[in-house]
Amino acid sequence: MLPPADWQPRAPLESLHLDWLTRAGVEVAVLRLDLIDPLISGNKWFKLSGYLAAARQAGAEGLISLGGAHSNHLHALAAAGKRFGFPTVGLLRGHPVQTPTVGDLQAFGMELHWLGYGGYRARHAPDFWASWQQRYPHLHGVPEGAGGLIGARGCGVLLDQLSEQLPALGWDDYHGCWLAAGTGTTLAGLVLAEAGHRPVYGALAVPTDHGVAPLVTAILEEGGAMSPAFELIDACRGGFAKVDPALLGFIEQSEQQSAVPLEPLYTGKALLALQEQVSAGRFVPGTRLVFLHTGGLQGRRGFTL
Repeated sequence: MLPPADWQPRAPLESLHLDWLTRAGVEVAVLRLDLIDPLISGNKWFKLSGYLAAARQAGAEGLISLGGAHSNHLHALAAAGKRFGFPTVGLLRGHPVQTPTVGDLQAFGMELHWLGYGGYRARHAPDFWASWQQRYPHLHGVPEGAGGLIGARGCGVLLDQLSEQLPALGWDDYHGCWLAAGTGTTLAGLVLAEAGHRPVYGALAVPTDHGVAPLVTAILEEGGAMSPAFELIDACRGGFAKVDPALLGFIEQSEQQSAVPLEPLYTGKALLALQEQVSAGRFVPGTRLVFLHTGGLQGRRGFTL
């Protein structure tokens, strides 16, 4: 069955200890979304929560969504289905291929359909969902990546979780949030929740031509944001899923110092982008930032770290 409406995992807030932060006099706390549940990891759950609420309201039994062979979104959806015992269906880009992620989807019980590349490109067509809704009338459709305003609003609770834990760190406030941005949905949710009080910095893990900026703007406009305060910073290092020795070396060194695991597609790139900004003097001594660890550690597989 679908998870109960009041089930909400909590992410611990921890101080991040790294030499370059100490030298700059900048304090960073990391919200460990990678630790919210033994099966479900990261920001993807929070984006899914609004769609789960809509599915409950519609009387659906489970969810159907889209993604690629390495999709963190489908991984979280399949894990939630396994965790709570509801059916899930994944519509995958391309042709059948076996990856560690696909293996997990199968092990979690997700039913998979490979759409090819042309079939996947058709996902924005007005009639795309019609045949799938006819085939799976008991399932509720979720857009790719659980994007849109529904997904963004599900992330607003993260500000409540981190604010409640500030006193344990000796903080009375913070000056902004920093996180990796893939679709921009989580970033938009934080911007809506902040309501202009503090800036949100999104380290773009995808090239600018992926359209993240207009997507974020569209969500904020639909959500009625009056004075949005956010910035997108290029962190893709030449392209989506592009990994280089400097990045891998930075991840290894950071993990040795902080004991916080990272992966090279999102969290590693985001933290490296923060280091570059701190080293350039972007943040004055005494600045306090919250770094959102967006999970996705299953994406480490396939990389030598």
